[in-house]
Amino acid sequence: MLIHPCDAALDEREWRAWLGEGRDFGQLVTSDTDGWPLVVPTHFVLQGEQQVLVHLARSNPMWAALQADSRVLLAVLDDYAYVPTGWRAAPDVPPEHGVPTSYYAAVQLRCRAEIVDDPVGKADLLRRQLEHFQPDRDFADISVDSEPYGRMLAGIRALRLHVVDVRAKYKFDDHKPARHRRDVARRLQQRALGRDRGAADQQLRRLQQSLQARGPA
Repeated sequence: MLIHPCDAALDEREWRAWLGEGRDFGQLVTSDTDGWPLVVPTHFVLQGEQQVLVHLARSNPMWAALQADSRVLLAVLDDYAYVPTGWRAAPDVPPEHGVPTSYYAAVQLRCRAEIVDDPVGKADLLRRQLEHFQPDRDFADISVDSEPYGRMLAGIRALRLHVVDVRAKYKFDDHKPARHRRDVARRLQQRALGRDRGAADQQLRRLQQSLQARGPA
């Protein structure tokens, strides 16, 4: 993923907070045993500082790929929007001569995969996932001896992904003047299609943080 300096995460707290706002669904990417890219959409739980928890069906082709090569990428994408020509045209050129772009936020975690096959370990990992997604704990006990999940554990395998490196990108025209960025955010809010409002929120957040970092003029 190409990341220009203006699009880079401000610090680690930014991408962690962004994921923590409910962005816990992504794509696991690795190479299949035949050499083709293999992409598996899945929910995940970011556990602590450097670990991600995942479980998949035992029949998933990801297992053979990970046993051949433990390297895997977890990619998360959100707050994307198309910005048309006229919105980015300079004041002295016709609107149709503007250069369109895409706004988006993306986080990619490069990881080493640890496969968990032990029933007790799988039950513990599954419990941690459900506690994340259902904090009210409105689910049955998860253990190897309890119904209904105990007998289901044989049908899944679990993963602990150990994070090696993180690439985070926030592409929201940070290199443009503040007036331009506010104007595009306003247009996104008015258009309100798809992820437009999320893109506007990210743009305004990044703008506010950059102005605060500069301090009083």
